[in-house]
Amino acid sequence: MFNRSQLTPEYFLLTGLPGLETFYPWFIFPFCSTYLVALIGNSLILAVIKNSPSLHQPMYLFLAMLAFAELGVSVSTLPTVLGIFLLGAHEISFAACLLQMFSIHSFSIMESGVLLAMSVDHFVAIYNPLRYTAILTLPRIVGTGAALGLKSMMLMFPLPFLLMHLPFCGHKVLSHSYCLHSDLIQLPCGNTRLNSILGLCIVTSTFGLDLLLIIVSYVLILYTVLGITSGEGRWKTLNTCVSHICAVLMYYVPMISMALVHRFMKHAAPAVHLLLANVCLLVTPVLNPIIYSVKTKQIRKGLIHLFLQKIIRGSVLMR
Repeated sequence: MFNRSQLTPEYFLLTGLPGLETFYPWFIFPFCSTYLVALIGNSLILAVIKNSPSLHQPMYLFLAMLAFAELGVSVSTLPTVLGIFLLGAHEISFAACLLQMFSIHSFSIMESGVLLAMSVDHFVAIYNPLRYTAILTLPRIVGTGAALGLKSMMLMFPLPFLLMHLPFCGHKVLSHSYCLHSDLIQLPCGNTRLNSILGLCIVTSTFGLDLLLIIVSYVLILYTVLGITSGEGRWKTLNTCVSHICAVLMYYVPMISMALVHRFMKHAAPAVHLLLANVCLLVTPVLNPIIYSVKTKQIRKGLIHLFLQKIIRGSVLMR
């Protein structure tokens, strides 16, 4: 029999970068800058799309969903990562840890689903441009967004409750700067088979299936593009997909790299695993707004218009 303290630890201890504690002051500026760019960049994307009626089109509405999911991931990891490097605060309560785990994974699953929806959007736009707006209507886009959000929460819903009923036997030290399910199931001294199977099913049915369908979408896109007789037409068509291809690569390459390191380089320095984990969750929210702002003319125009509006309003208020 396990007593209550064994079943539910009061707190967990998060890990920063082991062996590099003396260099933490040097990490403060990069981490703060990274989060600032991610939060401001994705917030600006949302503001531009919201305030520009001309951007209320399928492609940009999906981009807004992507920015929302990336904001969610950034906000979920922000408190503990900055708490460790700024304040040296390594403790997180059991309930807060489960909430953070649920939030990080839910928004990550949603982000993966949105990337898939964007690939389908590109395929429809290239394969059947004349019926593009008839196929991807506003109700369908809103329904897709709602379905992706609901799916991500429903898939993650059982995991915190399963963890609450496992005995931890005093094990409290996590190996990351935030709470992840794959990390938490290493601590209990009870049977975690159900958690592991459910976690594997979720990963396979979301990230694995989404990536496979994205690849299929781009095979179909490439097949369609090869049917275009003009070389310039092919290039222009493929160029519309560059931003999305970059987003997919930035999202999945670090994730696959981390999986390979965990599988084949188990004895690598802990800092290597932690850096890869941070790259997985921090790089995409930072770079995606930059890439879409640089590559998408309408977003650039929207940003300029938004800044001009702010400047004009500020000058009027000062009078």
